[in-house]
Amino acid sequence: MSLPQFKLLRPRTIEETVGHLQEYGTDARILAGGTDLIPSMRQKLFEPEYVVMLNSMASLRGIRPQADGGVEIGASTTLRTIERSEFLRAHYPVLTEAAATVASPVLRNMGTIGGNICLDTRCLWYNQSLTWRKGCGFCIKKDGDLCHVAPGGTKCWAAFSGDTPPALLCLGAEIEIASASGLRRISLSDFYTGEGDDFRKLQGNEIVTRIFLPAATAGYKGVYRKLRVRGSIDYPLAGVAVALKRSNGHVADARIGITAVNPAPLLVKGATELLAGKAVDESLAEAVGDLAAKISKPLTTSALTPEYRREMIRVFTKRAVLAAFS
Repeated sequence: MSLPQFKLLRPRTIEETVGHLQEYGTDARILAGGTDLIPSMRQKLFEPEYVVMLNSMASLRGIRPQADGGVEIGASTTLRTIERSEFLRAHYPVLTEAAATVASPVLRNMGTIGGNICLDTRCLWYNQSLTWRKGCGFCIKKDGDLCHVAPGGTKCWAAFSGDTPPALLCLGAEIEIASASGLRRISLSDFYTGEGDDFRKLQGNEIVTRIFLPAATAGYKGVYRKLRVRGSIDYPLAGVAVALKRSNGHVADARIGITAVNPAPLLVKGATELLAGKAVDESLAEAVGDLAAKISKPLTTSALTPEYRREMIRVFTKRAVLAAFS
């Protein structure tokens, strides 16, 4: 499948970038690493007149420890850089574990942390060629009004399938968003809407510029577990991130995030309270796994059933909690 024709823009400042987005609106798309956008353009999911490339801006790259003990990460920092960062591995290991599982080394050298946060939601009926989508009558997410996952429903159930966002949620991450009117900073947990088609709170004239991890979660032990068919390349079909802090042989704090089984990455509600102040054993870890499975609503895929993926969320959560506490 060939790419549609477009004009490539290479701004050198954030101001110039948001200026292009303000001017061209829905006719423009942001290109960071291109590992998600380019395949989607080949499938004719997007046919922008302008592609705004971000790789000329050094200010959007890099891992910068802060005086307060936290860290700032540029949105164009590659996943390979995240994976290999000694600072992040020492202080925020769940993030480096999650980044190391994304696709293959070649794609991690291109893909960015900002792109992984903004990753488009996926569905068996959406991520197909134009000819294929015409044949099934399109869907709510693109050009149609029918959900093939839940026929007759008005909600899009396309799943968010990024690996790093559940880890970032566990760490209490915030993101900075730039637009023509200035900068705003929000919690990552407030960035996602839970809708498969309109899945993030990012306007067409805005870009994610930086990610902030607080000092409060530095030093938490981290574990990430991922289900996929082909271990070296595939998107997650289920993913679980755990960040846990121990004190005197008990859990002082713990957060659990899941991905690929809902239209947004989610923190498992009630898991922190269930684990707090306790020593983790098989029974407790299994109870936390049950909590995670209850909020999982995986889609039908060409490879694995929704029931199997939900069960693997339960199993992976149990294993990850035990590993993080050990």
